[in-house]
Amino acid sequence: MVYLNFSIVSLVVFGSMLMEASRSARNEHSQRLRGGVEPAGDVYRIMRIAYPGAFVAMIGEGWLRGVSWPATVVAGALVFALAKLLKWWAIVSLGSRWTFRVIVVPGDTRVVSGPYRCLRHPNYVGVIGELVGVAAMTGATLAGVLAVLVCGALLVRRIAVEERALQTMAAGTAPD
Repeated sequence: MVYLNFSIVSLVVFGSMLMEASRSARNEHSQRLRGGVEPAGDVYRIMRIAYPGAFVAMIGEGWLRGVSWPATVVAGALVFALAKLLKWWAIVSLGSRWTFRVIVVPGDTRVVSGPYRCLRHPNYVGVIGELVGVAAMTGATLAGVLAVLVCGALLVRRIAVEERALQTMAAGTAPD
């Protein structure tokens, strides 16, 4: 059996989540001061529970089951690290536009720099990568599969809301 310090995994996962929450709150305030509007239909209220809950479930399952393959720990850590890098590249590329919520500021244009040159929603690719990485790292097969399915379904809905908001932004109208 491989030893994995679940306290360190928890600290990295939830510490980075708190940093992101702080940045999101600052950016959200800035967006709203600039006239930012939140379109209808977003799944933020569900995601704010499901996303951290998924990590709690995966870390808990891993702690209860124990990790048995060193290769999965290393592979999971690598996937998580790469996903975080992609996510932060997206966050930095969006600058003050990045928030946990979908907020559109009238007159803003679509960001097409950084990872947005190649991927339409790199932040969400990073989110799924984080989930897959922690699932592999902790050996959480059940919680990992459920986390990816649930969060993936929520992200599909969220992307639809975001795409609709981006279309209205391009047209110069306020989102519905």
